[in-house]
Amino acid sequence: MNAITENAGSRIKPLSPRRTAVVSVLDVGSSKTTCLIARLKPLEGDHQAGRTHHAEVIGFGLTRSRGIKSGAVVDLEEAEKSIRIAVDQAERMADMTIGSVIVNVSSGRLKSDTFSATVELSTSGVSEIDIQRVLGAGCANSVADGRVVVHSLPIGYALDGHRGIADPRGMLGNELGVDMHVVTADEAPLTNLELAVNRCHLEVETVVATPYASALSVLVEDEAQLGVACLDFGGGTTSLSIFYEGQFIHAASVPIGGNHVTMDIARGLSTRLADAERLKARHGSALPSISDEKDILTIPPVGEDERDAPNAVPRSTLTRIIRPRIEETLEMARTMIDESGFAEIVGKRVVLTGGASQLTGLTETARRVLGRNVRLGRPQQGTNALPEAVKGPAFAAALGLITYPQVARIEQFRTRRPSQFAMTGTDGYFARMGRWIRESF
Repeated sequence: MNAITENAGSRIKPLSPRRTAVVSVLDVGSSKTTCLIARLKPLEGDHQAGRTHHAEVIGFGLTRSRGIKSGAVVDLEEAEKSIRIAVDQAERMADMTIGSVIVNVSSGRLKSDTFSATVELSTSGVSEIDIQRVLGAGCANSVADGRVVVHSLPIGYALDGHRGIADPRGMLGNELGVDMHVVTADEAPLTNLELAVNRCHLEVETVVATPYASALSVLVEDEAQLGVACLDFGGGTTSLSIFYEGQFIHAASVPIGGNHVTMDIARGLSTRLADAERLKARHGSALPSISDEKDILTIPPVGEDERDAPNAVPRSTLTRIIRPRIEETLEMARTMIDESGFAEIVGKRVVLTGGASQLTGLTETARRVLGRNVRLGRPQQGTNALPEAVKGPAFAAALGLITYPQVARIEQFRTRRPSQFAMTGTDGYFARMGRWIRESF
């Protein structure tokens, strides 16, 4: 059994609310690979629920993803190269070497289930051990063959049948119950992602579902309390997270994203993918406008012959290519919300984020297709040291990974064992000794 399968649902070592910590994260997406190194400093005074530290980004690396399709590794060597470049850039900027990273995952057919579990209490008071036992009981009943647990989160506790308890620690009773939200994914994509990271002589500290990470970055506390859906429009996937009463209660994803729009443009206008991406970013829109027929775009042809004359088309042609794909993606998103069973909890609140969410007219189109109020979500923490160009929704998942260690304490804890890929040099004697020193002092 590999490390991810065996330790799925695990969390990293809890942050001390009074100590500064350094966290390194890796966002391996279909369009870009991002590595961030951040210093987490304890917050003083009142702060948002679940947030104990202020994030200061001290290292940043970005490169175009290679060997990744719809969030999954399809070429191990190319994926390794992208990771190495991004990590090297971040290490040089931070002037330090990292040994492990928190990684997000959007592939593997993310699926949510809700389970209930109960355990008898050995003593009259609820202890941390009792909470871990009941979480473990729920997690053990949820894993199907070929699937692994990514998150195992308590939604609410019950004590002797009385529900609605937020934190039972220290309370008295005979039987402890829990309602759990369990997010699972296919094993193979996660294993290959870990292998790509391990080949860069890095250890995967923990894996976080992309929709969860993005929501941690862009949602405000009131939205998470009232009920909200967060849609992350990535390059290769569109993923959904739903929050209610401050809890992450549902996740889903579909393998379609902004890269599919780029491919449609390249095919429809017979141009290169790089030129299609530029056209989408500069002139693309999901909504037609009055001036579309008058605005003429120059389309570079496919091929390297400079004698080939570029084509000229009205911008309306580009809009007619983009609009059907955007509407199809939003209809899939609407179906994900409806099939979640939490459509009424979401109400009218939807937040869009991710790189593809920045397309002109997407927010307005989403309001029409989803029939809900929609806003564009931008990361709220950790952007102080980043260039202006990378502070937007495209980096919501990466910045959410920095926030994750602050809320990871609510997940089930399992001690990670050495990876099966130890022959890469990521878990030898010196690596283990280094981790012991970091964790102990």
